[in-house]
Amino acid sequence: MATATAKPDLRPNNTHFSSGPCSKRPGWSLEALSDAPLGRSHRAKVGKAKLKQAIDLTREILDVPADYRIGIVPASDTGAVEMALWSLLGERGVDMLAWESFGAGWVTDVVKQLKLKDVRKFEADYGLLPNLAEVDFDRDVVFTWNGTTSGVRVENADFIPADRKGLTICDATSAAFAQDMDFSKLDVVTFSWQKVLGGEGGHGMLILSPRAVERLESYVPAWPLPKIFRMTKGGKLIEGIFTGETINTPSMLCVEDYLDALNWAKSLGGLKALTARADANAKVIFDFVAANDWIANLAVKDETRSNTSVCLKIVDPAIAALDADAQAAFAKGLVSILEKEGVALDIGAYRDAPSGLRIWAGATIETADMQALMPWLSWAFETQKAALSKAAA
Repeated sequence: MATATAKPDLRPNNTHFSSGPCSKRPGWSLEALSDAPLGRSHRAKVGKAKLKQAIDLTREILDVPADYRIGIVPASDTGAVEMALWSLLGERGVDMLAWESFGAGWVTDVVKQLKLKDVRKFEADYGLLPNLAEVDFDRDVVFTWNGTTSGVRVENADFIPADRKGLTICDATSAAFAQDMDFSKLDVVTFSWQKVLGGEGGHGMLILSPRAVERLESYVPAWPLPKIFRMTKGGKLIEGIFTGETINTPSMLCVEDYLDALNWAKSLGGLKALTARADANAKVIFDFVAANDWIANLAVKDETRSNTSVCLKIVDPAIAALDADAQAAFAKGLVSILEKEGVALDIGAYRDAPSGLRIWAGATIETADMQALMPWLSWAFETQKAALSKAAA
């Protein structure tokens, strides 16, 4: 089928542009995991040493303050967020911020599962942020730093006062290792291994400020806590959780993979280098969008555009005139073409988000691969649009 854009000759070497689990680091192979202590107890000396090393490298690369605790917890970022919500909330009122699917999920947990009464919700449509100036930081505040399913992030932590009375609980799973976060403004930070560093799923990271620890040791929730959520015993923090003595059994193979990713990140130059790689990848997409009028960034304001989970919408007038189901079918068709060509895998919009594309631009993606992908987007769009016109004729 003829298109105005010739079918590109150059293909990305790495076609993995999924927003989670994300691409492995460049040059990764199973051989990188050969030092994993498989078949050994995670409580053995070697297991504890590996887990502590993962915590220590996390602190070093993210520049986490020395008095903040870092723990490896079960059930990915979701598990880490749930531990925080169930263990810390209820002591005072809470402001919930949501502008995409996962933030909305935390609202549901707090309102319908914990059934807290003193809850204020600040919500925004996909592409926008709520009015952050209306948030009351004398209350606890829960928010996502980077909306993975909307591609919208907070610009910085300036909206959070240093003299706040409440806790700030931040889901940072698609921001950690790609965006500069001011830990002095954050009391709880969570993320998972399978996002920016391309690690394996199933494990989460929970970072607690001294203020969060103080809350844990002084406040007992009114509801029962499952064993995997319990971080205190006898009114004191279980310090072992934050030195590598995990609550449940971790996969030492996944731990080794995380260590491999952390050491790769360190070899590049740490957080600044990782952020620069993500920024460069995202810029390729933003420049492409600026040069093509059929596609636009879902994030309305440039300063809130994600540099990792870049979400795009199809704004071509002929496609925008279709009903929502037809627009979704068109976007899925475009994604399918790219997958069949072996050019890009898993770049469809999240199921709850507006139809379109979601392209991962994090540090494990090579900029050359992102550059190679862009002409394919134009070709696939024109191919799909021509097919639609033919079917309508």
